[in-house]
Amino acid sequence: MINQRPIKSRPFPSSSSSLISTSASSASVSSLPPSSSLIHKSDQTIPKMGRRSILKPTLATILLIFALYALFNTSIYPHPDNTLPTQTRFQVPQKAVPIYMYDLPRKFTYGVIDSYTLARGGSPNEDVTKISFPGNQHAAEWHLFSDLNNPKRSGSYVTRVSDPDKAELFYVPFFSSLSLVANPNRGGAGFRETYNDEETQESLMEWLEKQLYWKRNNGWDHVFICQDPNALYKVVDRVKNGVLLVSDFGRLGRDQASLVKDVILPYSHRINSYKGEIGVENRKSLMFFMGNRYRKEGGKIRDLLFQILESEKDVIIKHGAQSRESRRMATQGMHTSKFCLHPAGDTPSACRLFDAIVSLCVPVIISDYIELPFEDVIDYRKIAVFVDTSSAIKPGYLVKLLRGVKKDRIIEFQRELKKVQHYFEYDEPDGTVKEIWRQVSLKLPLIKLMINRDNRLVKRQLMESDCSCICSNQTGFHTSL
Repeated sequence: MINQRPIKSRPFPSSSSSLISTSASSASVSSLPPSSSLIHKSDQTIPKMGRRSILKPTLATILLIFALYALFNTSIYPHPDNTLPTQTRFQVPQKAVPIYMYDLPRKFTYGVIDSYTLARGGSPNEDVTKISFPGNQHAAEWHLFSDLNNPKRSGSYVTRVSDPDKAELFYVPFFSSLSLVANPNRGGAGFRETYNDEETQESLMEWLEKQLYWKRNNGWDHVFICQDPNALYKVVDRVKNGVLLVSDFGRLGRDQASLVKDVILPYSHRINSYKGEIGVENRKSLMFFMGNRYRKEGGKIRDLLFQILESEKDVIIKHGAQSRESRRMATQGMHTSKFCLHPAGDTPSACRLFDAIVSLCVPVIISDYIELPFEDVIDYRKIAVFVDTSSAIKPGYLVKLLRGVKKDRIIEFQRELKKVQHYFEYDEPDGTVKEIWRQVSLKLPLIKLMINRDNRLVKRQLMESDCSCICSNQTGFHTSL
């Protein structure tokens, strides 16, 4: 069985068992007539008051157990619709969290788009209503910015406020991922530097560190998006107190990022979503992969998988760079395959995973250190196959495993994929953007905790991160006087 873990039965506590059995036997005895032959003589000698004294505390104990069970199974943040099935409930704030978006100088937002356009021979557009975000994979920064700028937005878990004194969160809308790639041929032949990402990062921090609301709480209540693994790399140690919106932790240190304080985002999918029906009749290929064969760091497994899989029947595995033709071929391949391979790239995650999800092509994830978005509402074992790296590179192992999956099981995977597909659609009103803000809003109690904690702790210089890895290591003392 795929993704199946052994379920250990948990024995009922002996004390509770004895209470229940005592209650049951007492109830059955008291309901029988005195002349019943099933009542032993020893039972007949128990006075009525004695039986009642046993029954009352037993029933009280059982009621107390049920009350405690009901209490601890009620969410701290109940979903507004308590009639929903348990598996669809998730934590939401009691009210929308007020968020203030900084009105950054243009060079950090639209100016980055201008620089990207100029570096490719285009002309900047002064009419912001006609500006489109170049690229696709890291478009989350554009979607969040556009959402907060939308005067008609509603139903979100955060509400934009114009008065920073009323805000509990502060969003810094720097297009950090686009800034990283604004120059098309960095260092190559004929390279002409028209834009400098490192200088822009430094300039951002100079501006931000002058702001009252940044200094007030040491950045704990600030939200930054740095979806590309290298985005904000120059200044990440200066923003690490904030909530970082990232795609994985592949290039971040354990004192810079944490699942506790940060939010994992999905990449924007590059291929069209699958609009057909669930089923395997039109999916003739067993498995599909198209991408860069040679990657550094964690992506070295790709070349090994190519060697093992490229001669296998019903497996399509191709080397391909990003281009319009590659996207067309990838769309065709993912829409007509049962499984889609997702090995690690330069970092544990890649946009290919989300291309597979919206294609209803069951992802086969071979990335031992991957972090996945929205895991409090998505059980990825229901929509993906996970194979550890050491097993995946054994000749014959992977194809044998997948060929053993029955048709009904594949359809079950597809059905679950369809249920969660909207979480990976940035353009849908109830899609990715709304879910990102929910995840951010749930960090607020922790942020308040860290602000108060930060204000009373003696600051210390640590050789390495302690158990509270989200704390910054600083020197100095605080006083409450």
